[in-house]
Amino acid sequence: MTSPESKKLLELLWKNYPGPSDYEKMKDKVGKMRDNFVQATKNFATPPAGTEIQAVDVDGVPGEWVCAPGVDQDRVLLYLHGGGYVIGSIQTHKGLIAALSRAANCRALALDYRLAPEHRYPAAVEDATKAYRWLLAQGFKPGKISIAGDSAGGGLTLATLVALRDAGTPLPGAAAPISPWTDLEGTGESMRTKVDVDPMVEPGGLFGMARIYLGDADPRQPTASPLYADMKGLPPLLIQVGDLETLLDDATRTAANAKAAGVDVTLEVWPEMVHVWHLFAPMVPEGRAAIARIGQFIVQHTD
Repeated sequence: MTSPESKKLLELLWKNYPGPSDYEKMKDKVGKMRDNFVQATKNFATPPAGTEIQAVDVDGVPGEWVCAPGVDQDRVLLYLHGGGYVIGSIQTHKGLIAALSRAANCRALALDYRLAPEHRYPAAVEDATKAYRWLLAQGFKPGKISIAGDSAGGGLTLATLVALRDAGTPLPGAAAPISPWTDLEGTGESMRTKVDVDPMVEPGGLFGMARIYLGDADPRQPTASPLYADMKGLPPLLIQVGDLETLLDDATRTAANAKAAGVDVTLEVWPEMVHVWHLFAPMVPEGRAAIARIGQFIVQHTD
């Protein structure tokens, strides 16, 4: 049964729903979009007291160590924030990242990968793969590393795994894409059937972000839209998605493709949950439960 807090959140999100958007409305307002996202997440972005935060240069990419008190220092989660490859940052997701560090009993390396339109595809993939290789260079064992991300960061998680595998790089022990955006063409049926129940991801705005990120690149390239990637050989995956999401079919089709390729994949479709409900964990118990589940999964596959 959906919690009263979740129902209240859904009402609040619809109350603040900005309405349909598109590329023409977005292309010259990226700065304002970024500022708005910071404001929208500020009440949920503060990590708990005692969280250790340390800025780090990840081979030229800005990052931060985000560590809950007393976590295992030999295990690490590489976290890739969401925001359509256009907005978002460590700042907007720091509360979630700290919660995942605590749940998974490991250090978290949060990455401020390059965003579009200043840096179009494949800049984000290049930065994420560089960060993973940097962790290996710091002495972390592949089996002690996990990768997670939400929305675009969930798609980037999968794209990173594909790029690393294709390069022959030893892969991490596990990955957890949250509400992943894996099809930048938006061909999933839920992009149409869930429009009236999803107050967070509106197709026109999503297509606009895809155009800003891709430029003239082919949206079906495997590291742009991992839905179209060969997933053979990827590590165990936990994919979580809410059943109210326009991106529902991105998650379900990607999970099906991974399973067909022989990947150990767990798909969790959470009833009555919105896009990346984990961000609202301070308010919503389902967010805390989903984070705890990710933590259990990471511990299981990286201990």
